[in-house]
Amino acid sequence: MSAMSSKAISAVEEVSAKGAFVRTDSTFRNTISSEPDAKYPAVTGRYHLYVANACPWAHRCLIVRAMKGLQDVISVSITHPTWQRTRPDDPDDAHCGWVFRGPEDAPLSNPTGHGSFSCVGCVPDIVNGFSTVRQLYDKAGFTGSKFTVPVLWDKETGTIVNNESSEIIRILNGPAFDGLARNNDLDLYPDELRATIDEVNDWVYHDVNNGVYKCGFAKSQEAYDGACTALFAALDRLEELLASQRFLAGDQFTEADVRAFVTLLRFDEVYVVYFKTNKAQIRDYPNLRNYVREVYQLPGVAETVNMDHIKMHYFTSHAVLNAFAVIPSGPNVLEDLSLPHDRTRFGKA
Repeated sequence: MSAMSSKAISAVEEVSAKGAFVRTDSTFRNTISSEPDAKYPAVTGRYHLYVANACPWAHRCLIVRAMKGLQDVISVSITHPTWQRTRPDDPDDAHCGWVFRGPEDAPLSNPTGHGSFSCVGCVPDIVNGFSTVRQLYDKAGFTGSKFTVPVLWDKETGTIVNNESSEIIRILNGPAFDGLARNNDLDLYPDELRATIDEVNDWVYHDVNNGVYKCGFAKSQEAYDGACTALFAALDRLEELLASQRFLAGDQFTEADVRAFVTLLRFDEVYVVYFKTNKAQIRDYPNLRNYVREVYQLPGVAETVNMDHIKMHYFTSHAVLNAFAVIPSGPNVLEDLSLPHDRTRFGKA
């Protein structure tokens, strides 16, 4: 980031004058095309994903990459779950964000020096050799104030192609990579379901995916109450929808399910405590509970889930919410997600 750009911020600071969380839009919105003269053509080994196992937005990309069979086409780096100072040598820059480490590196403490958190599960930046995600944005000429994952990086031009997860998953699912994907017959955004998928995505994003953050990062009772009411109304709506059909857009698993799953997976383990979404848990909703079990058990999904990283990130990165970085011991939802589900009552998926 240049010296002329605005002060670096994290999501915790994206709050309106009334105390409501307001997420900043992503900035890099290019795509990858199968056209021969495309600026970013689909080529094996050219692109790299920078992700955090903990981040639900990045997790979307890992799921689609795995389900499509693109592991040998697009390489990956995985950040440490605990945020660190991104310019530790600058006393005037206190920004904390995603950093890279290798699995054998020494444990990290939280930004205020509490705790000791392993680097197991991290994958360093094998493309640029950077130590922070912020450096990727610097190299790409970014002059904004927020440095997020996922990042879809072009090794050839040395810049960010896209940092909007909803678009990255469509890039990975789309025709550009079909010729390179092992599972090219899988289509998570089929033409005949697009209107339904888009409609579901809209309310699930606002009230569930982003809704948990509106609860957790709210700085006024009014903002929290409104977000919490909308969140649980949306969960009731999901429960009702899944009482009559197997997946969110009908009988077929789609990107709408990927997008909902990453939030539902984290709900009981993190959000109930950390984001104060404790009016109910996913385990209290029979259809949602079994639905999450089924999605977790689909081929390729479980391998993308690192609950240690998920819990470590949320409970250790935001000192303003959990100063001493103490991580709760329960409830271990992965044991529940491995149990049989009842979704086969709708027939073969």
